[in-house]
Amino acid sequence: MENMTGGLHSEVSLSDGELWTKIIRYGEAARMWRQKFLGLLPEVHRREIWKAHGFGSVVEFAGKVAGVSEAHVKRVLSLEQNIQDKPILHRMLVNGEVSVNKMARVGGIVTEENEAMLAEKVQALSLPTLKVFVQDYKAVVNHHSASENIQKSLQLPNASHLGLNEETIEQLMTLKEKGFELNTLLQELLKKREQAIQEAKEEVATKMEEQMQAAGKLPTRYIPVKIKKLIKQEHGTKCAIPNCTKPSQEIHHTARYGLLKQEAPYAAHSPLLLAPLCKSHHQIAHSIDVKYQECRRL
Repeated sequence: MENMTGGLHSEVSLSDGELWTKIIRYGEAARMWRQKFLGLLPEVHRREIWKAHGFGSVVEFAGKVAGVSEAHVKRVLSLEQNIQDKPILHRMLVNGEVSVNKMARVGGIVTEENEAMLAEKVQALSLPTLKVFVQDYKAVVNHHSASENIQKSLQLPNASHLGLNEETIEQLMTLKEKGFELNTLLQELLKKREQAIQEAKEEVATKMEEQMQAAGKLPTRYIPVKIKKLIKQEHGTKCAIPNCTKPSQEIHHTARYGLLKQEAPYAAHSPLLLAPLCKSHHQIAHSIDVKYQECRRL
């Protein structure tokens, strides 16, 4: 009883910050040991070790020893069975290096060719971001069928879902009846738009560099409003990644800001090197940026 009282007194005497740090440390440790326990279950199941210790099944064993649900046990056993021929991911699972939930995300797309790459992603990305990455990967793999679906969705008689009003649709239909090839016409308009934006970006980048050099100033981390407006004109309010409809939350430097500030300081905020990304794609971009990872380790 004295030990319990002493322990309680010890926790009460902690500051809020100290208590929070302790909670986080214990939570991380609990997750780590749970992952390692789950990784051992397939081998426990194969050897039927649970029988020798009085348990009726591996499910009963996992539930009583570690509070693991039946559904979770079955998920681990099934997943381990499915990736037995993928040595890197299999090792990560049975060693408890990553969570079962993460491993399950990539289990449906893993091949011999992409296994090493997926192993890196599983370790580097959070679970929500890994989900986005897998969705993007599937979209790329199914690119041809996706392109066909997009083309079908753009048929003018059903174009109201694109936000086109009746007047615009009527004008397009009139042009079609006059013999204009609408695909060609729209492609030309889109190309002109892209060219105009590109020219505007190049002009802004040049002027910004000249002004900073003339003033003898180096750029700060603050991105000028005129550049933000130009980026928004190009990409709208959504993430710049194709097929991603999430709102953009971060303006990503496609060339690392920290590196550019040393190597080409006046180009640090060039609109030619910026892209608006959602939180998940921003994390994915950093996960594949080798130079950025090297800088973080310095």
